[in-house]
Amino acid sequence: MSAQSLHAFQDQVSELLLRHRSLLDILSKTGQSGAAVNRVVAKSVTECGCIELHARKQDYEPESGLEQAKVLLDNHVQGQLCENCREAITAELGRSLFYMSALCNLLDIRLEDVVEKESRKCSTLGLFNMS
Repeated sequence: MSAQSLHAFQDQVSELLLRHRSLLDILSKTGQSGAAVNRVVAKSVTECGCIELHARKQDYEPESGLEQAKVLLDNHVQGQLCENCREAITAELGRSLFYMSALCNLLDIRLEDVVEKESRKCSTLGLFNMS
């Protein structure tokens, strides 16, 4: 997504958000929308069954190279999202993005700056970014 698109989206959120303009409202809606994402993904497993989880201990050999580790480590997901689940998850992710943008607006932070800074951090830290 281009910086122009992020800026336009953030402006759109600013225009549309009427009811939850307080910091506490936005924080609680951000948490609620994150929980809704978790719930709809879980329902893809437990109710629909289009994806399955096969979680187990990750066997990671420190001696193996980073490229080999990427191949060996599993995400525990099997199957593909059906169209209904994909649509539901996309909608909830959109709602989360909406409230993240609202929080940026309230605190006078540009969403594009957040994305750019995180991208630079990822580039600098590489694979060790989230470990």
